[in-house]
Amino acid sequence: MDTAGAVDAIHVAPEAGAEMRALEEARAVAGKGLEGDRYFDQAGSWSGEKGRDLPPEDRALTLFEAETLDVLERDAGIDLEPADHRRNVTTRNVAVDHLLDERFRIGDAVCEGVEICEPCAYLESLTEEGVLSALVHRGGLNVRIVSSGEIAVGDPITVL
Repeated sequence: MDTAGAVDAIHVAPEAGAEMRALEEARAVAGKGLEGDRYFDQAGSWSGEKGRDLPPEDRALTLFEAETLDVLERDAGIDLEPADHRRNVTTRNVAVDHLLDERFRIGDAVCEGVEICEPCAYLESLTEEGVLSALVHRGGLNVRIVSSGEIAVGDPITVL
């Protein structure tokens, strides 16, 4: 197995538009998402953009690179906190785009990268002007949870 990095933060929101809540650990359920998150019960919001017609199980979990937050601040002067990007798992030292079409383990859960996430106007409406263009091709990854398990901040992310 190849260690690719680790979980830097975990966030969930109970419903679309609700404030993201930081967790130290969460249960990732195959075909559903993180317990307590809006997408677990299909209560999230999706735009009609390309790829947003994925079945719910293919967007059960979302990943985002912590390093992208540093780049946003440096290159665009946009200061976002890990909860602000609204993805579930913030990674550290993981090129999440490289997990596309790969199986990997996050903590005890086995996952598969399904689709690159592009940012949406909804995210910009919740943050600040310029976020949408600054996150083009840096919006994260939609992930299918193949096998349920606990994930926690600090857990390694390993390609299988």
